[in-house]
Amino acid sequence: MRTRLRLLSILFLLVTTLAAEDLAPLPSPLTNNAVTDVRINGQVLVYSFMGLGPERKWNSVSNAAYALNLKYNKWTTIRSSPGSGRLGATAASAQQQIFLVGGFVPDQSGLQAVVPDLTIYDPVGLRWYRGPDLPTPVRDAVSGVSRDRYIYVIGGLARNGPTNAVQIYDVQDRHWLEATPFPGMPVFGHAGTVVGDTIIYVDGAKKNPAGNRPPYIPSDECWMGRLDRHDPRKIQWSKLPPHPGAARYRIAAGGSDRDMKAYFAGGSEAIYDYNGIGLDGKPAEPSPVVFAYNLRNNAWETIQPNATNPTMDHHGLTATSDGLIVVGGMAAGPKVIANTVVLPKGK
Repeated sequence: MRTRLRLLSILFLLVTTLAAEDLAPLPSPLTNNAVTDVRINGQVLVYSFMGLGPERKWNSVSNAAYALNLKYNKWTTIRSSPGSGRLGATAASAQQQIFLVGGFVPDQSGLQAVVPDLTIYDPVGLRWYRGPDLPTPVRDAVSGVSRDRYIYVIGGLARNGPTNAVQIYDVQDRHWLEATPFPGMPVFGHAGTVVGDTIIYVDGAKKNPAGNRPPYIPSDECWMGRLDRHDPRKIQWSKLPPHPGAARYRIAAGGSDRDMKAYFAGGSEAIYDYNGIGLDGKPAEPSPVVFAYNLRNNAWETIQPNATNPTMDHHGLTATSDGLIVVGGMAAGPKVIANTVVLPKGK
C-alpha cells in the first residue's frame, strides 16, 4: 500500500512539473502577434499569426504563421498570412476556421494605416481566403466567439479615433451585423473575450480629454455584456468593479467556457507605440499580475500577484486544462521574445 501511494505521489509530482514547464518557443521572436487555438480531430493546436520582430521597427513587421501541436510540443511553420503582415490584429476561431480581424500596417513615415481585412485560415485545407471587409475598420480591438458561430469585435482604434462599436461576423451566413455598442469610453488596446453568452473586457487606451499631449491615456473601465440568446445583436451591458493589478494596455486575454472564467495576464500600465516605448518617451514595463473574472460567482480573482518574467503587447492567450498559454510578446527592456509560457489557472 505504501509503495502504491509513493508511486502515485511521484506520478502526481511529475504531472504537476510537466504542466508547469514552458512549451517549445516560437521559431522566431514575435510580439503583437494574434493568438488563438483550434481543436481538430481531438487535438488542440495553438496558432500565432503575424506580429513584430526583435528589431521593433516599421520594417520588421512579419507575416509569419505558426501552429503548435500541444500533443507533440512542436511549432510548425505554416503558409504565411496574406500580404506583408500587420500589427494590432485579433484572431478568433469558429467551426474549425480561424478569423484574423483588422489591424494596421506601419510605414517609414510614421503612418499607421488601419485595414478592414477579414482573413480566414482553414487549418484542415491549409489555405487562406478573404472574407467580407469590416464595416468599421479597426485595430487593437477585442474579439471573441459565441455559439461557435458569431465573432464579436468589440471597440478598437478606427480611422477617426477609438470606437465603442460592436461588430459581429456571422460565420454561417458570411456577413457582418451591428450589435449594441458598449456604453463606456471608446477604447483600443483593451483586453477581453467571450465566455458562454457573456463578453468581458477591461481597460485600454482612451482619448485624453485634456488635449493631445499625450493623445491617449489609460482607461480603467471594466465591462460585462450579456448576449441575447434569441438575437445576437442585442447586448445588455453592465459595469464591473476594478480588476486586480494596475495593467491597462495590451493584456493577454482568453476565456474558458468549461471554467466559466475570463483570464488575463501581463500587459502594461503605460500606453505605448508598437516599438514598446511609451507616449512619455520611456520604455513600457510589463505587469506581473495574472487574474480572472469568475462568472460563476461574478467576482475577480487574483491567480498570481507576481508572476516571473512577465510580458506585455499581446493579442490573446489560450486557456487549456493544463494552464494558460501565452505566446511571444515583449519582456522588460523592452525585448521581443519567442517564449511559449504556461501560467497556472488557479483553483
